[in-house]
Amino acid sequence: MNTVEYNLSELRKEIVPYKPKIIAVTKYFGADKLIEAYNDGLREFAENRVQDALEKFGSLPDEIKQNSKFHLIGHLQSNKVKKAVGNFDLIQSIDSLKLACSVSETALQKGIVQKILLQVNNANEEAKSGFAVEDLLQVFPEIIALEGVKVEGLMNIAPIAPENELRRLFKGMQELKVQLEQQFSFELKELSMGMSSDYKIALQYGSTMIRIGRKLFT
Repeated sequence: MNTVEYNLSELRKEIVPYKPKIIAVTKYFGADKLIEAYNDGLREFAENRVQDALEKFGSLPDEIKQNSKFHLIGHLQSNKVKKAVGNFDLIQSIDSLKLACSVSETALQKGIVQKILLQVNNANEEAKSGFAVEDLLQVFPEIIALEGVKVEGLMNIAPIAPENELRRLFKGMQELKVQLEQQFSFELKELSMGMSSDYKIALQYGSTMIRIGRKLFT
């Protein structure tokens, strides 16, 4: 049994009650590891940078490209929007109304609807991107009205913090999702929370997608 196969089997045992999607984060690993993960049954892969993603995903065999979904989870710079739109099944890191509008406009120009998640910085970390909760509540109706994007849900990147703080943040995201759905009568299917170090906690608060890198590949 190879490393990825073993790690994946152990991970699947842990997450059985929750049934989240496993998003394999390949930013520190080569295409060979991605192919290994695909052969072990994974079908969703994520990168942080647009250029790195396009190069890595573009080098894959056609079978993998046709049968996989690709996610962008890192900050999307405005000058990379045209390259990103249409090349990712899901852009998880929409962090401003301006960026959402730009993605929508580009998608309409390309004749598509781009699926997105809205990144929330509910820890209020200055170094991280994402909507402040109050700001998102204000602009949410404008974003869901954009014709070129389909808002699938919310995403957050929790800080390295004690367990009680992580629980507070993940619970806050769960409550925000419910609040947005009720206030605006809009379904948010996905809640992308949890990485290699904190996914077990995130799952307890409704995460539907866990983003796993080193726990899979090392």
